[in-house]
Amino acid sequence: MSSPSLSSAAQQWLSEAGKALSQGRADLAEPALKRVLAEAPGFASAQFLYGIACQMRGDSKTAAEYMRKAAQQRPDDPNILTNLGGALYDSGAAEEAFTHLHRATQLAPTQASNWYNLGKALKLHRQLDEAADALQQALGLDDGHVSARTTLADIFTIRGDIPAAIAQYRKVLTLRPDHALAWHSLANLKTEPLTPADARQIQHILQTRQLAPDDRVSLGFSLYKALEDQHQYSDAFQALRAANALKRQLVQWNAAEAHAHNEAIIETFRRPLPAPLDPNLGNEVIFIASLPRSGSTLVEHILASHPQIEGANEIQDLSQVLDEESKRRGKDFPHWVVEATPEDWTRLGKSYLDCTAHWRTKRPYFTDKGLQNWQWVGAIRAMLPGAKIINCHRDPVETCFACYRQLFSEGAYFSYDLKDLASYYNDYQKLSDYWQERYADKVLELAYEKLVQEPEVQIRRLLSFFQLPFDAACLSPHQTQRDVHSTASAAQVRQPIRGDTARSPHYRHFLAPLIQHLDH
Repeated sequence: MSSPSLSSAAQQWLSEAGKALSQGRADLAEPALKRVLAEAPGFASAQFLYGIACQMRGDSKTAAEYMRKAAQQRPDDPNILTNLGGALYDSGAAEEAFTHLHRATQLAPTQASNWYNLGKALKLHRQLDEAADALQQALGLDDGHVSARTTLADIFTIRGDIPAAIAQYRKVLTLRPDHALAWHSLANLKTEPLTPADARQIQHILQTRQLAPDDRVSLGFSLYKALEDQHQYSDAFQALRAANALKRQLVQWNAAEAHAHNEAIIETFRRPLPAPLDPNLGNEVIFIASLPRSGSTLVEHILASHPQIEGANEIQDLSQVLDEESKRRGKDFPHWVVEATPEDWTRLGKSYLDCTAHWRTKRPYFTDKGLQNWQWVGAIRAMLPGAKIINCHRDPVETCFACYRQLFSEGAYFSYDLKDLASYYNDYQKLSDYWQERYADKVLELAYEKLVQEPEVQIRRLLSFFQLPFDAACLSPHQTQRDVHSTASAAQVRQPIRGDTARSPHYRHFLAPLIQHLDH
């Protein structure tokens, strides 16, 4: 099928849109592309570029729709196919995405970007060996492809090869000394000290370069780490406070709404749950409930060292099951809970178990440490009455400060302001106390400080709660070879269990707004 011809005006609009997209300005490109498509709806180049614009602003579903139209006219265009594959993957159509991503590498095997796009999607799909191979192909074609190199470094981090990850991040910084993501990824390892020269270089970039806000945030968090490594605690906190303040301007968070949601959960679950149809449903699941940076990754790594337990990391299946039920009922959780019957809860529990079946192909039990699990304990008890739940908690100030020091890859918008953090922690504590009051025999309280001070006592206690035999491998989780997808902790859990991780004493004076607002 041949594309229709364009008027001179439409050709000009198309040219302007292309320039805008090359500058990252999807907002400027879209109006021009809409004018082109109004004149020539079937013009493939306009369809493709409009798809690119939609993808840039996060609308992957519409992006895939327009790119698919372009691909129907140009089925052997590798540039269209590789971008279509990326949009399809982001919109949840993984199988179709990989068809197009692989096809693009076959049509243009010497184009590094095609291999990078394939490797990126494979990494997100947790096919890490295949992802690493594709990224190595990209780097073999273009040694300076920094996105491929940082993605490969991320895989090394997940796999626990921290020296290889460091080498790749340092290589990127040799090629691009101002690469904010590489600086942040290096700092985020936490186990690799940054040097005085690193601190000076980051400061120079922040002072002399025109930076996008997100890059300035990433570099600010990296500077904090570099200065703390030099024991310059006052300067470190000033850098951290500035980075958090800027990040807070870039995200939407309403502490009052979060508190109201928390209160609604408590009120809803004050009513007795209906008797379960199968009290043992879900006995293969171990839920880890916690706030971020509270030791949950360490707990999961310890449990995954046991030969009968698979560590599934921060999976989204419970969230998806509950979200789908909310959409079906036209009500947000927890407002439909009072209407749910035993049959409804059993259906939801079986749906979750179906979604997570692949985690039980090698070992009979698995962990789920989704970061919202602490809010969903009541739903878990109704859906999966046989499941075990651990509430992993840490000193409130240490927890909140650890979150404040962490630039999260997504979500956790409460963490960029000390008062917001205090409010969120207070909500967590109140709800956790309520769950413990209601379900004491099904929710095990685990203090991070006790775990690192007396690991064998607490690990035996954990395994006894799950009715599993003790295994000495759980005492040396740093020797366990497994993928850890929580990159904020991936390097730390490769080290022996240690009890000297507190950071707040160095910053107590600066943390007064947090401490004052925490409920004690």
